[in-house]
Amino acid sequence: MGFFITLEGPEGCGKTTQAKLLADALEAQGRKVKLTREPGGDPVSEDIRAILLNGPDHSVVDRAEVFLYLAARAQHTERVIRPALDEGAVVICARFTDSTLAYQGYGSGLDLDDIRTMNAFATGHLAPDITLLLDIDVPIGLARQKDWNRMERKAIEYHERVRQGFLSEAGLYPERIVMVDASRDIKAVYADVMAAVMEKIR
Repeated sequence: MGFFITLEGPEGCGKTTQAKLLADALEAQGRKVKLTREPGGDPVSEDIRAILLNGPDHSVVDRAEVFLYLAARAQHTERVIRPALDEGAVVICARFTDSTLAYQGYGSGLDLDDIRTMNAFATGHLAPDITLLLDIDVPIGLARQKDWNRMERKAIEYHERVRQGFLSEAGLYPERIVMVDASRDIKAVYADVMAAVMEKIR
């Protein structure tokens, strides 16, 4: 069996950068690595990503939004993540089920238990072996963004709820979610990410 790593956090926390650094480091160790992202990772999921992120503000209602994310995840899990894990790869995914809880649950106010049930259905009950939560203050993270998508353009109060949602989930699942201070420079964040992964993967 493979090993499943997810990276989560508010906007501007550096998930994409850290995911790539981690993938490069693990490949250098001789491990088979699959680097992917959500929403996306599969052609169908990438099409859904375009609807979710590139559409105009208020173009997708909250309940439709959660179903689109879940549809992209179901496709991604079945076509990309599970096959890679079955081949013994380390799968590194920027965003997964925790993002739906944080954004559509805590952020938009949709029922958390409903989302947990739908996440389980969409993934076939697949859960990460470790989740790196790259935490950063909302104003700092948003200030790092350049070309803002539909989700990033939501009100700062929304993003504050999202961040608190991530922190709440970390409190519920401390055995899986490792907190990393993402306000520091890239090298410092990467050192903590790599240390956490190596402790778990061994």
